[in-house]
This record gives sequence, structure tokens and C-alpha cells, in this order.
Amino acid sequence: MDDSPIDPLQPTNVFCRRPQQDSDDSENEGGLGNVSRIVMRPAGHSGKAKRGHLCFDASFETGNLGRVDLVSEFEYDLFIRPDTCNPRLRLWFNFTVDNVRADQRVIFNIVNLSKSRNLFRDGMTPIIKSTSRPKWQRMPGTHVYYYRSPEHQNHYVLSFAFGFDREEDVYQFALCFPYSYSRCQAHADALERRHLTFMWRKQIATSLQQRRIDMITITHPHNLRPQSRQRVVCIFSRIHPGESPASFACQGLIDFLVSSHPISSALREHIVFHIVPMLNPDGVFLGNQRSSVMGFDLNRSWNKCSPFAQPALHALLKMLQDFDKDESIDLDFVMDMHAHSSLLGAFIYGNTYDDVYRHERHVVFQKLLAQNAEDFSLANTMYNRDPSKQGSTRRHFCSTLKESVNCYTLEVSLYGFQRPNETAITPYTEDAYFRLGRNVARTFYDYYRNVGVIPCGETVAAEVFPMPVVPPVAAAPRKPASVGSSAPSCNPDSQLQQGEEGRTSSHVLQLAVESRPAEAAGLPQRPLGRRVACPDGPQGVLAAPQPPPSLTIIDFNELTRGGLDVATGRRAARPRDRAARRSTSVSPHRRFACRNRSSSQHAFSRKKLA
Repeated sequence: MDDSPIDPLQPTNVFCRRPQQDSDDSENEGGLGNVSRIVMRPAGHSGKAKRGHLCFDASFETGNLGRVDLVSEFEYDLFIRPDTCNPRLRLWFNFTVDNVRADQRVIFNIVNLSKSRNLFRDGMTPIIKSTSRPKWQRMPGTHVYYYRSPEHQNHYVLSFAFGFDREEDVYQFALCFPYSYSRCQAHADALERRHLTFMWRKQIATSLQQRRIDMITITHPHNLRPQSRQRVVCIFSRIHPGESPASFACQGLIDFLVSSHPISSALREHIVFHIVPMLNPDGVFLGNQRSSVMGFDLNRSWNKCSPFAQPALHALLKMLQDFDKDESIDLDFVMDMHAHSSLLGAFIYGNTYDDVYRHERHVVFQKLLAQNAEDFSLANTMYNRDPSKQGSTRRHFCSTLKESVNCYTLEVSLYGFQRPNETAITPYTEDAYFRLGRNVARTFYDYYRNVGVIPCGETVAAEVFPMPVVPPVAAAPRKPASVGSSAPSCNPDSQLQQGEEGRTSSHVLQLAVESRPAEAAGLPQRPLGRRVACPDGPQGVLAAPQPPPSLTIIDFNELTRGGLDVATGRRAARPRDRAARRSTSVSPHRRFACRNRSSSQHAFSRKKLA
């Protein structure tokens, strides 16, 4: 393996062009390539380029810029290169500018966006970085405009003004945070060098341009033994090249699953994760928005894939069909990660079923994810059977695999999200996309714990550890906390709230452990809950394991009078019992006062009428 560093701005040598090779005819845009070190000289200027004659370049990995027109001394029209073999798709852009002059002010107009309904209407702005400031930053909204331009046939144009401040810097502009094929391979190589006993990397296919398509398997080794029962989750990402946030979320999921967190250990103990981080490496490398190198939308090709045109889809389709036929494998989830260009937040696209019980099972995961992720939007979550989506991941596999398989499309916005009860939009960052992947892993843990695959008492000691250090409270002795008030939080992102009113459950748990000297005060001792670790002995489960929980679904369409009591196992109370409860719930003095008050009011009304 070549350990030489990979230059992310290395020229692709594919679809690079010189300006004199272009045609101004818009019908020929499908043949445009990325610009390669084009210097924009004013009209009539000849000779060596001077400082301030901007040099545009997009001939690097994930780069996209098809043409540059000099409108005036300060204004440039930029044309996005369409997807290869698919000229209708133009949204992703990623290019660099250098040879600038200090304090030079310019206006860039992106004039050929193919999707007018996008997040620029909601305030999204391009991101920018430079060689001296390598961290991506969003441009301020006051410098970005999205409007219909009469000078461009009334099409939507994205214009942004920018001022260059350092002559020696190279400035890079992009639609969203780029995540290249080289970065994906570097991440997989780093995981492989750790020699983890519960992680395997396997090349399942080779792209048309001879790039690796890897699958990462994460689970405990005992789950892969012959004849062992497997609960399998399959996750795919980056089937659309321009949806880079999906790769950040997928990396966050992988990094969490291979970590030493208690939730990760419990998931590896019981679940087998098969993750494909990048399904379309050729499209990612070339800087396409949605298509493969041959112009196919792979998320519409599952029902007609071939080993030549779509090798990754063909390999995965065969693998999932084998899982579905294997009686020792329970394929529970098939999830496809995407990014959305017109909606905010994270949300899920699911399927609709005629069977009400299957549909109720299908919506459980989304509701759990909404509890774990503040950026998840139930309002944007949708279920449909649209015929135009027939070849997509969720639509194809929900009709070809067993009914027990849940097929989802997880979408995350290219721009940002709205927190609950807030109208302001919080822009996403790379760390926020990573956090979404971790929250997806926690949701898998909650789901499998609720259905009984992960026993409730198995990871109790791990959940209690690490316990927050809280100084002893100088107050009267307290009783140990009950089971219901001592459930520690498993979220490592949460912070301990200070103060008496804002104590978290972990704080209450610590007080329960420190309040054990209540025997000396003569207070009655209550047994510690099953989630509380005894400080005098080894940590572990102190109570007998409870039976695994089950999900009960009641079809309200079939209920008749008294049917709910029958469905829940409760019998209707007898009239005599109800009368007895009414007589015991109200004291005799209260009943007498109510009776006297009602009689006096009745007498007053009769006197008024007379």
C-alpha cells in the first residue's frame, strides 16, 4: 500500500479543458469539462498575467466549474459543469481562485443552476476557505443573493460578493463541505491500521474507473461463527456524489460503532453492521451532482442494475438477496444515507403498507430518532409509494425482501436545521453531521433494547460508568433514590446541569449512592434499584433480569364497545365498584358541604324567580 500523502487538489486529468475549446452554445454544455488554471485577462490585454487577473481552477478531486466569463473588471459569470453524460443536472460546484490582489472586490454569478427550488431561498450561502485559513466558513448572508435575472433569460442566478485580503492565498469556494474519495479511503486505511478485532474491511466491487468500493463490517467475532444467529443492519452512503453530508454522517456512525462507548459495545455484541461508505466513487471523484460516470442515477437503478454499468449495486443486490434467503440471518434494516438540497434538518423517507401492523412497526425507528437528535424533523418525514421512486433503495427492497425488513432513506439538509420551538436556522457544520451519525447509532441501540434483542440489564454497569464526580452535599440524610429516579443518561454529549433544580438523572444517581449512611439516622432502608451500582462491592446487576419488552400494537379500527379493555386485559369495573370508589374518594365533610352549597344555590335561584 502506498503511504504517500494524497493531495486533495491533485488534477483529475479527466474532463479538463482550455477555454478556446468551448462553444457558447448552451446545447453543448454536456461536453464541457472542468476549467484548469484559466487566467481571466481583460479585453485587449496581452502578455503575462498581472496580479489581480484571477486564475480559476477546478481540475482536482470533487472539483466542478465548467466555464468562466469576464463580464466587467469586477464581475464574473460562472457556469457549473453538468454531470457526465447527463447535462440536466447542475448544482454542485467546487473551485479555487488565486493570483488575487489585496483588497480586490469581485462579484461571482453562478448562472446555470438546474434546480431553482433549493436552500438558497432559505438563506443558504456558499462556503469558503483559504490556504492560511483552512477551516471552512459560510459566507455572510448579506453578501449573497438568489434571484431571477433578466440578463440571463429570467433564470435563477446565485450572486455573491467577496473581497480578497491576502495575495499569497489560494481561495476555495464550494456548495457544501467536500468529502472526497481519497478522504474516504484514508479513513478506511486508518481504521484498518488499528487492527480492531471487531472490524473488517472488504472490497465488494471495483468501479468503472477502477476505484475500490469497500464494505466495513462491525460486530463481535462470535456473531460471525457458522450457524450463529445474526441480526443484520445494512447501511449505504454517497450513492449521489454531490450529497457530501451523507459521508460525514456515515463516518460519524462508523467512528461511534468502533469506539469504546458502552452503547457501541452492546451493539457490537448483538448486531452485525455492514456499511458501504461510498457507493459512487467515480461520480464523487469527478465532481458530479447525482450521476455515475456513465450518467446513471444509481438510486433509480436497483431494479435494472447490471454488473458492467452498476457493479456496486449488482454486488450489494446479490448480498442482500443471500441474506434474505439465509434462515440464520435476520435482516432488520436497510438504510440509504442522502443529503437534501431543498429541506431543512434530518428526516426519513419510508414506505407505506396496506398491513397496519407492518406500518406501525415501520414508524418506530423514526420516533426514537426524534428523541435522540434535536435536528430531526418529523414534519419532513414522509411515507409514500410513488411509482417514480420505484428503482430507489427503499422502494425496491421493501418489495423484494421479507416483510420484517425496514427500508429507509435518511436525509440530512445541505444547509441547516431548526431547533424545537425556534424559528432561527442553525447551519450544519462537519461536527454536526458527525453527531447525526452517532445519534443514528444510539437509535439502533434504543430500538433493539425495546424489542428485547439487547437485554435491559446487560449494560447497566456500563451505563453507570463513568459516574460524574459530585462533592458530598452537606444536608440532612436522605433516603436512597428509587428505581424510577435513578436512571442515568447514556448520552455522552449531554452536560451536567448545576444547581438543585437542574440536576440530571446521573446527579440524582450520585446522591443516591452517597446517601447510604441513612441507617444511622433511623430512616428505613430501601433496596437499591437495578441501575445503581453498590460502591462497597463490584458493579453489576443487582436485580433479577426482567422479561424482554415487546411492542404491542392495537388496531383501533377493529375495536368495539369494551374492546379496548379486552385488548389490554382490563375488565370494566362494575357499577357497584364505581359507586364505592366515588364514595371513598371524597370525604364525608366535603360531600356534605357540596350538598349544602348546591341546595342553597337552588333556593337562591327560586327566590330570584319569584
